[in-house]
Amino acid sequence: MNILGVDPGSRITGFGLINADKLKFTYINSGCIRTQGDLNERVVTIYSGIKEIISKHDIDIVVIERVFMRPDRPNPDAAIKLGHARGAIISAAGGLNLPIVDYTANQIKKAVVGRGHASKEQVSFMVQQLLKLNKAPQEDAGDALAGAICHAYHAL
Repeated sequence: MNILGVDPGSRITGFGLINADKLKFTYINSGCIRTQGDLNERVVTIYSGIKEIISKHDIDIVVIERVFMRPDRPNPDAAIKLGHARGAIISAAGGLNLPIVDYTANQIKKAVVGRGHASKEQVSFMVQQLLKLNKAPQEDAGDALAGAICHAYHAL
């Protein structure tokens, strides 16, 4: 199963593609979609970038990290921007009839590290180990790869 993980962001959207054969993971590709301009331009860039990634690879399912707003520091503007980014990703994948699933950041961390409140460094380290990478992936791409790994654990 080829799983595309996506870490939505209005400025940087990370993506990570793995193949999962039972509990054997193979790294395929990862990177970041970097955006500029106003929110509308950024949403279009994310949509186009995700469509391009999907068109270049044989993808079975898309995993998207859910938007989270900290109750102690609510930021509705940031949540709205992330919602737009998620909408672009969902539209790109859904428009190509790909199944879409989402997980919270805590679900992803728990699946990859074993703790729902693991640090970014711990997640990055485990992604590197599980995928046998020479170095840690870019932060947003690493989060996306972690989402793909999380789904592999849940789906198998």
